[in-house]
Amino acid sequence: MSRRIRRTPYTGRVEACGASGFTVVNHMLLPKAFRSSVEEDYWHLREHVQIWDVACERQVEISGKNAFDLVQMLTPRDVSRSRFGKCLYIPATDANAGMINDPILLRLTEDRFWLSTADSDLLLFVLGLAAGSGMSATVTEPDVSPLAVQGPKSEDLMASVFGAAVRRLRFFDFALLDFQGTRQVIARTGYSGQDGFEIFLDRGDLGPALWDALWEAGKPLGVRAGSPNLIDRIEAGLLSYGNEMTRANNPLECGFEKYCALDGSIDFLGLAALQEIARQGVARRIMGLVFEGESCPTCMDPWPVKADDGTGTRVGQVTSAAYSPRRGCNVGLAMIDRACWTPGQSVAVVACDGISRKGNVAGLPFE
Repeated sequence: MSRRIRRTPYTGRVEACGASGFTVVNHMLLPKAFRSSVEEDYWHLREHVQIWDVACERQVEISGKNAFDLVQMLTPRDVSRSRFGKCLYIPATDANAGMINDPILLRLTEDRFWLSTADSDLLLFVLGLAAGSGMSATVTEPDVSPLAVQGPKSEDLMASVFGAAVRRLRFFDFALLDFQGTRQVIARTGYSGQDGFEIFLDRGDLGPALWDALWEAGKPLGVRAGSPNLIDRIEAGLLSYGNEMTRANNPLECGFEKYCALDGSIDFLGLAALQEIARQGVARRIMGLVFEGESCPTCMDPWPVKADDGTGTRVGQVTSAAYSPRRGCNVGLAMIDRACWTPGQSVAVVACDGISRKGNVAGLPFE
């Protein structure tokens, strides 16, 4: 791997655990697979606990006099609802209401924010926005390397390392807890459908020590090294920036209308464009799909979704898909036209192997 691709404070540990593949997110390594299959990893994640190197979730820190105003300019969600101790999921938009990222927002102080980013160059976008707006705010990428602990036994593992205070965190809460004489942000969040936590380690040199502490404490719980699991995230209806959505998509067709204040009470980049989209009504929406057949191939390029009425009319495209061993069928995420997005609607999925599989549109998350 080229030195242009950044290693993380945990890369050595995941290599020692048998990482068999990596992908690149935000110019940084993300372990993609270990010795077990995706299905084995899925069952283990649902039943035990895993440690994930997700340091690629880079933080964009915005601080200073106009930090709040700059954060609000980025998103249609009302940021005045943010406070210390509570995470907010925010769609971030450009001037045309196109999705540029979907970070988690953490408000650390009155005028200091972290945006925990998906895979796009949000740092550069925010730097440009700050410069163009003339706002007094400092925009940086701090030395913060998230490590995720996911699975039904995650609370027990975290409590053994960080103390009983972890158990008081509710979903999307965060707190400052001690680790080796430092104060670290711990959030009850994670890119899975299971219970879990993310440790926003703000000193990379402590990465190996943090991994080792969790690993040793997790041995009685059957801990494994893992990574975001495709089957689990599809079943949970978790969208992936660059797969389910890009700048060609707006928050409304991504199902984020509850995060969009369009009544003029707040101003943000893309307000007028998103108001016009809402007035006209969206023509497509991200939905779930359940479709028959044996395990489907990997969805490397979008697959056509066609009307199941004999016409073969294309009514959408599959963006992510996998075979669910728990359900005994294939599941997927797809952008579906308005005429066919009603849950239960019959469709046909044409995968890259050329096989047409009968299926049905489903709501998200899957029941």
